[in-house]
Amino acid sequence: MQGKEEDVNLGANKFPERQPIGTAAQSDEKDYKEPPPAPIFEPGELKSWSFYRAGIAEFVATFLFLYITILTVMGVVSSKTKCSTVGIQGIAWAFGGMIFALVYCTAGISGGHINPAVTFGLFLARKLSLTRALYYIVMQCLGAICGAGVVKGFKKSIYMANSGGANFVNPGYTKGDGLGAEIIGTFVLVYTVMSATDAKRNARDSHVPILAPLPIGFAVFLVHLATIPITGTGINPARSLGAAIIYNKDHAWNDQASSSMGQWIFWVGPFIGAALAAIYHQVVIRAIPFKSRR
Repeated sequence: MQGKEEDVNLGANKFPERQPIGTAAQSDEKDYKEPPPAPIFEPGELKSWSFYRAGIAEFVATFLFLYITILTVMGVVSSKTKCSTVGIQGIAWAFGGMIFALVYCTAGISGGHINPAVTFGLFLARKLSLTRALYYIVMQCLGAICGAGVVKGFKKSIYMANSGGANFVNPGYTKGDGLGAEIIGTFVLVYTVMSATDAKRNARDSHVPILAPLPIGFAVFLVHLATIPITGTGINPARSLGAAIIYNKDHAWNDQASSSMGQWIFWVGPFIGAALAAIYHQVVIRAIPFKSRR
């Protein structure tokens, strides 16, 4: 009984009554040693089964992501009355909810990227090698193509009549609007990913439990709510490429003078947004370049 009382007292006094916040929390006691950056090339990875397993996990996750989300889009746009569907909010929840579920399932295997822009941002932050980044991007694109292909196989006529869930700039918006929406939307996503998975933050704020997939999925949900009316929301080059390849119509590929848009915007925009998020998080928030000079 006495031992149990000691355990209770220990638990009650594990943390001081007043927790430091802000910069005061970044003391040497709670600081940790920064892990070394990932090498640019790591040939040894190619001999490891975990490397290929991670790529397979990215393929399956992106396949499931496209399957559920594009199927949801088809259900909304093919309905005669939007009152009988989940609407734009439902589409946004489908994208955000699937990211939440799939990141939770695959984070321990591949990191749960499911998005070339996220992979690119984490590569710039030196969280993974170029070898792994390229492998992930290829597997993500293949998974997206297969996922969209399965949806098309259900009902080709409905799929083709409703643009196949492909991304393009909607009428009333310019190319600059679409590019800006993709840049800012991807910045929000990648910045959230880096903040939610920051190992130092988790070590420093261990008394604040956080489930990383939750804020990531919620960020995807919010970005979709904001930008579906502009571009249908890309912020994921694999998602945009997979839908465009399976739909395979001119206005999903060509850069025309009308409201439609070529695919370049859904690669350039997300990659710029991911790069800005990586720089902001690593240089401004974490101040890693300045720490290395100490």
